[in-house]
Amino acid sequence: MQPEKYLRHVVIFQFKETSSDTAIQHVADTFYALKDQIPQIVAMEWGINNSPENHHQGFTHCFVLSYLSEEDLASYQLHPAHIAFQEVLQPHLSKVFVVDYWVK
Repeated sequence: MQPEKYLRHVVIFQFKETSSDTAIQHVADTFYALKDQIPQIVAMEWGINNSPENHHQGFTHCFVLSYLSEEDLASYQLHPAHIAFQEVLQPHLSKVFVVDYWVK
């Protein structure tokens, strides 16, 4: 049985120009691995921007995570695996853009 609606957590990263492609891929792989480490994540997908509109403002990597409740999202944010990921991310992060919304 599928729930009526999901809470989406959209995270879009802009990386430092000094970060290598290998380092950025490591960040992406580490973030995506959270789906297997944090049970509150119902689903996760990600991709690299390829929009021809050129409105990306330097943001490249987009992750969409799904939760069943706001409490699950809060638990994810405090989970030790998420906190450890932030240590991997910080040396390479230029900016992050986050949007949370309930699916309509």
